[in-house]
Amino acid sequence: MAVFLTIISVLWAIYIGFRVKKSIHMLQLNSYFNNRLLKWMKEHFNQVIHKKEWLSILAILLTVLSFYWIAFIWLALLIVIGILFRDKKQEKKKLAITARIKRLMTTISILYGILLLVNLYFIWMNQNLIWVSILFVIGMVSPYVVILLANLINRPMENAVKEYYYKDAKSIISNASDLKTIGITGSFGKTSTKFILDTILSSHYNTLKTPESFNTKIGVTITIRNSLKPYHDVFIAEMGAKEPGNIQEICELVGHKYAIITAIGEQHLETFKTLDNIKKTKYEIVESLPDDGVAFLNKDDQNIMDYKPKSNCRKVYFGIDRTDAEYVASDIQFHNKGTTFRVQNKAGDLDATFDTKLLGKHNVYNILAAICVAWELGVPLNKIQLGVKKIKSVKHRMEIKKGFGGLTVIDDSFNSNPTGSKLALEVLSTMDGYKVLVTPGMVELGDKQYEYNKNFGEYAADACDYVILVGEKQTEPIQDGLKEKAYPQDQLYLAKDLNDAIQHMQSLGRSDAIVLLENDLPDTYNE
Repeated sequence: MAVFLTIISVLWAIYIGFRVKKSIHMLQLNSYFNNRLLKWMKEHFNQVIHKKEWLSILAILLTVLSFYWIAFIWLALLIVIGILFRDKKQEKKKLAITARIKRLMTTISILYGILLLVNLYFIWMNQNLIWVSILFVIGMVSPYVVILLANLINRPMENAVKEYYYKDAKSIISNASDLKTIGITGSFGKTSTKFILDTILSSHYNTLKTPESFNTKIGVTITIRNSLKPYHDVFIAEMGAKEPGNIQEICELVGHKYAIITAIGEQHLETFKTLDNIKKTKYEIVESLPDDGVAFLNKDDQNIMDYKPKSNCRKVYFGIDRTDAEYVASDIQFHNKGTTFRVQNKAGDLDATFDTKLLGKHNVYNILAAICVAWELGVPLNKIQLGVKKIKSVKHRMEIKKGFGGLTVIDDSFNSNPTGSKLALEVLSTMDGYKVLVTPGMVELGDKQYEYNKNFGEYAADACDYVILVGEKQTEPIQDGLKEKAYPQDQLYLAKDLNDAIQHMQSLGRSDAIVLLENDLPDTYNE
């Protein structure tokens, strides 16, 4: 029996390894916050403890009744089935094996190692088989609990590591006395504006930007420590926030002199609770500026204009509809090669036409913001125009490409918000072809999530020839919006996941299809 139980212990450890990897991945997707992981666990309890793990409890009952061989053969069977038929679904965003993950895995290994040693003691020394079965079952059902505990144990060490990194990054920034630092934030458009600004400014300066969506304090810190060099003239820092104070922390780190707010909307209402909290948080980027700093603000955005910042810095406004702004874009024309528009400023020293490959009014706003900064920083007009021409679509943000067997795809899958999703549908509606929408809807909108997704469904009914919704339950508000507009049922498909959606889209057999991929939720939202 002892040898057999030792073999089971080895299989048990392998099974635990797979389950721990999955649970660590979920912690990482929830930004290492225990409270967020706990919320996810509550909403996805069937993934926290699988059915076969509940069945393992039967082994405890069997050992209490002295059916030892039956109990442990039953456990072995469940473990082997768990290993062979584990979830092998491809993850959208794979687990990143960072230094923090390695430290976390070490702590987890110690915790499970203790559990294994105690169990081996009962197997070989004490021979209390009831406790052996109990410990096996505890190990099988507890990966998420152990991850929460390990993350809690590691918190003081992680805080110390981050504090060291922050001080080092702040020292690097402080020693770069001639560096021009530009902060960018907004409820949407900040990543696109960052890439656009970098493309334009790099024609005249040596620039460094935070990569991809590195917009947290630790993300900005990593960029500074790993990439900022003495030869850089400009550092562009994207600043994101999930709760009040997040942007203030990044501002204190980088000491920026220039700031852009692209737009303010009801994004991440789950954590911010109110629109006023969002406004106040986004304006931290302005209120952190020195008196000789410059803030570039979208005058067409009513939420931006409603807030009165406590700051003496200079404020430069840009817009399309508000012609009284300092910088105004007009004569906007969309065509098969992109967009052409004119920019004038109130000072009268800028009046020029710009061409870009990008589509959409929202991209004109993003480019206009970057033009304002470039002009204020003394970049010659010909270099700005050349930079605007060179701008490429940011991956997964209204990126036009070929895919799914040669179809035209508008990839707007990175994230979605009420304003951006509506603008994306407006672009789709202007395209020639069979218009297909693929979306799981919008999230993190708090109490207004149903309302905004229902509105999105109503807009889609007017813009699309066919709609594929990913996830039957989470897209119910969009379905209600489509029904409100009497959208034909035979032009709607409810997909189980993104792979199912893609397969169905290809089965339509429409070579003239224009496909809008609007949002692609992370693995934490799998139904």
